[in-house]
Amino acid sequence: MGWMGWIIALAVIVLVAVWLVGIYNQLVRKRTMKDEAWSGMDVQLKRRYDLIPNLVETVKGFAGHEEKVFTEVTEMRSRAMDATGVADKAAAENQLNATLKTLFAVAEAYPELKSNTNFLDLQAKLADLEDQIQMARRYYNGTVRDYNIMCETFPSVFVATMFGFKKAEFFELTGAEEHEAPKVSFDNK
Repeated sequence: MGWMGWIIALAVIVLVAVWLVGIYNQLVRKRTMKDEAWSGMDVQLKRRYDLIPNLVETVKGFAGHEEKVFTEVTEMRSRAMDATGVADKAAAENQLNATLKTLFAVAEAYPELKSNTNFLDLQAKLADLEDQIQMARRYYNGTVRDYNIMCETFPSVFVATMFGFKKAEFFELTGAEEHEAPKVSFDNK
């Protein structure tokens, strides 16, 4: 093999190395975007967790005898805050949403509560947070989709497998009833 053969072999090796580095860097970029999106989602969820005790206390002031509902909301909030991993967090969020619906159903029975300015303010904040959580969920799931496509398509699947990049989980709702946000607005009658 002459010097021309060595140059061609070296060029092929360099091209393969550049290709591997390029795909690896894309995978790292997409994984980092996915992680950043999860962080944004986590921030919005924490904001909601911080709002829930104020909401419970406000409702408690008008409907103190509904202790079971308040306990369930508090327990589900704690469970959601302690959940780790995407699947566990999604399951805990689904349970928390269900208990919040129960809390608002209790509030529905108290007309004076529905007209309380503090309660109305908390409702508005929760509605805004639900919108922000939905946007964060969409963004997170979009980054997961892009990352997973990169991890599973040819030829990047070889680089992903070689360097241990694993498919990520989507943040999904589990049941039809959870596809609806908790009702946070009431008609003053």
